[in-house]
Amino acid sequence: MAATPAYPLSLGLVAVFQLVFFLFFLSSIAAADDVSRAAPSGESAACRNDFRLVKVKRWVNGLEKKPIGGLTADFGSILPADAKQGHRFPVTFSKPLNSCSPSSFKLTGSIALAVRGDCIFTTKAEVAQAGGAAGLVVINDEEGLVQMGCGNDTNLNITIPVITISKSGGEELKKSMDGGAKVELLLYSPDRPILDYSVIILWLMAVGTIVSASLWSEITGSEQTDERYNQLSRKEYDALVKDEEEKEILHINAKSAIIFVITASTFLLLLYFFMSSWFIWLLIILFCIGGVEGMHNCIVSLVLSKYKRCGQKTVDLPIIGEISILSLVVLILCLVFAIVWAAERKSSYSWVGQDILGICMMITVLQLAQLPNIKVATVLLCCAFLYDIFWVFLSPFIFHDSVMIAVAEGDKSGGESIPMLLRVPRLADPYYGYNMIGFGDILFPGLLVSFAFRFDKANKKTVLHGYFLWLTIGYGVGLLFTYLGLYLMDGHGQPALLYLVPCTLGTCVVLGYIRGELKQLWSYGTDSTELTAPSGEA
Repeated sequence: MAATPAYPLSLGLVAVFQLVFFLFFLSSIAAADDVSRAAPSGESAACRNDFRLVKVKRWVNGLEKKPIGGLTADFGSILPADAKQGHRFPVTFSKPLNSCSPSSFKLTGSIALAVRGDCIFTTKAEVAQAGGAAGLVVINDEEGLVQMGCGNDTNLNITIPVITISKSGGEELKKSMDGGAKVELLLYSPDRPILDYSVIILWLMAVGTIVSASLWSEITGSEQTDERYNQLSRKEYDALVKDEEEKEILHINAKSAIIFVITASTFLLLLYFFMSSWFIWLLIILFCIGGVEGMHNCIVSLVLSKYKRCGQKTVDLPIIGEISILSLVVLILCLVFAIVWAAERKSSYSWVGQDILGICMMITVLQLAQLPNIKVATVLLCCAFLYDIFWVFLSPFIFHDSVMIAVAEGDKSGGESIPMLLRVPRLADPYYGYNMIGFGDILFPGLLVSFAFRFDKANKKTVLHGYFLWLTIGYGVGLLFTYLGLYLMDGHGQPALLYLVPCTLGTCVVLGYIRGELKQLWSYGTDSTELTAPSGEA
């Protein structure tokens, strides 16, 4: 009986991997609040306010609408932490709209709405205060929230609250006001929790993805045999299975690791300078293709591991040829799932679909790509380590902006972020938003953890005397350090690989050195060092 193709898209798996793998570098970052990264320079001692996030409650013709996020200036009065202590004021356009010059127009008893530009922030605040405004809201000229500093002004006497909102938030207000509606605002700045529960969920998803991918062959491989294998000897069977697996596996070498980093850097710059809505849609399409591939592979593998006869019924289709009915049905369901997610990706619940597609894709990628030894792992992870640090921390010195964070958060694309990340809504945060982790922060350490599992299995190592358990623990600890860094850096984006690479690769190297196996780990997989089964075993 001829073998039935279980995966109709298997030819595209490696192609999709090659197309999107370097895109995972783009989101190798644990990102948090959307706040401009460039701190004001030359601030005076009079500017003592902390930059705090703000909730802007709004009413349109008396009906309460969804709040808008904002950020306080480091001058002006302090906002209350409780909405009950705040005051509700009507909002009025400044005249002139940039609030850079005094006007006879009175703003008494209202919050002034001004646009960024043409003069410094303190001038806008002084003009609004002189006009009798109860507060000032400055609309940023791009997505994100700019930090409004004092500059060199040392004689400030601003007693009204001053905040900034994003471009999209300002457009919502202006749209309502231009339509003649009465718009009212209430400004307050609630305290944020030290730890949000969503971090725990995200941590479990990241660690669980790596563990699942490493153990996937054990989970699904025990019963995935074909009837034609039953007629082969054990030696012939092992050789045939290994040969078929090798056809689907992309072996990473040191050269390809370096090329990944160069390609990713080039593509990152293209995204930074030329990001647009169509570019975002290209990434969404690539993500959906990879997600469909991943979901299809995971579902079919799991079903066939338990009910292998489900894949025996086939149907002959034009162009595609003969495929199993199971595979076709699962493919259709996965396509529908991805299309629905793409259509509803801006909904509050869309994160569930994005995470499912992403996890399935990463499990599949970690089956396709393998590291042969820690020599290649060292090249790949060290390159990724330097890449992450440069594009997050050092790129502002060249581009006056953190290129990685700008791309990951969608600053150049109308605020729509790239989909190559896992995200979970903040459950206890009054400002809502999401905690996120990029695919790269899971995939690159995951390649090393998966190698550790294969090494342990091939060398008959126990759990405690192997490397897989300790590298998994190292990854989990590194992820905890990442979120600790986020907290200590007041929520600014962190290059997660800065913490993950030392905690995984460093753990592997130290353990290998202590056990006297570092040389074997370094050159494992070569003809001279790869271990075969112990004598006496089949």
